[in-house]
Amino acid sequence: MYQNKLLDAYKEAQNYIQDKQIAHDLGLSRQKISAIRSGARYLTETEALFIAEKIGLSEEEVLVYLAADRSKNYKAQQAWQNIAKKFSGLNMSGISMACGGLALWMMPTQEALANCVLCILC
Repeated sequence: MYQNKLLDAYKEAQNYIQDKQIAHDLGLSRQKISAIRSGARYLTETEALFIAEKIGLSEEEVLVYLAADRSKNYKAQQAWQNIAKKFSGLNMSGISMACGGLALWMMPTQEALANCVLCILC
């Protein structure tokens, strides 16, 4: 369940030891956190977005995985997980493009590119 991973990531990011510390931050009881961990209850969008912001995750990705957790049938869960994988794949292409840009910057044309950028900025 993704929401358990999300709670664990938040706990680690905040250097918390107990779930009651998470419950306090979210304004929930310890029992509700236990219900979330067991799958009897789900994080609300507001709670999930709060955690995403605090640990630096993409809000869209968190909401997609949360929807996958909430799905009642196997086919819907698989569809949501496929959407999440495609979403994650888009992030990787952005990283690849950044690496390509860095490689271009390190090539001998670095000075020419720098002059071009300076001309555009000035």
